[in-house]
Amino acid sequence: MGSNNLHIHSNKSNLQILFEDNHLIVINKRSGDIVQGDKTGDQPLSEVVKEYIAEKYNKPGAVYLGVVHRLDRPTTGIVVFAKTSKALTRLNKLFSDRETQKTYWAVVKNAPPKTEDTLTHFLKRNPKQNKSFAYIKEVPESKKAILDYRILKTLDNYYLLEIDLHTGRHHQIRSQLSAIGCPVKGDLKYGFDRSNKDASIHLHARKLCFIHPVKKEPLEIVAPPPQDPIWDACV
Repeated sequence: MGSNNLHIHSNKSNLQILFEDNHLIVINKRSGDIVQGDKTGDQPLSEVVKEYIAEKYNKPGAVYLGVVHRLDRPTTGIVVFAKTSKALTRLNKLFSDRETQKTYWAVVKNAPPKTEDTLTHFLKRNPKQNKSFAYIKEVPESKKAILDYRILKTLDNYYLLEIDLHTGRHHQIRSQLSAIGCPVKGDLKYGFDRSNKDASIHLHARKLCFIHPVKKEPLEIVAPPPQDPIWDACV
């Protein structure tokens, strides 16, 4: 499935750091990177960032790094890590209380029914398939999922959508867009007809706004999308 080329680039020279201070570090994740260790045994982004911190600040011993949230492996964009336990506790609360504003970009092949809309579904996760199924009405063990989308740009064969999440469910954007007939480019799992060469999907965590957990100042972080002809046409 073209995944053999996913593991070669997780070294610290390729880290794209969007923001860093004493309390947190924000990375622009590439497709194929896993945020936290999993059963694949591949080196996670969290370890790469720890190595970078150890080297940059000449830190002997273990480096503290807290994982605040995750992005799906084929997805790109903003990932926040905490550099202190205090920052982690506060960031966890910001994320769980939904006091963060997350904006995503998605490239889809089919035009959505409206130029902008709010989608509400009930998502039921199937852990065996690692997939979430979207239902119009509530079903047992489902969770309500809400997002806003608008068409940001019309490309030759695709549409660039900007998405604001109201909830943070497993594969939420992927399953909700698929449910309206607009699977994300490259996303075979959710109905796109062919994969991207590098096994990525065209879903990108574009912007994140939140109040700094320690300095209490507003932060707005924007991540440039990966370089490929389609993303280049979006920017």
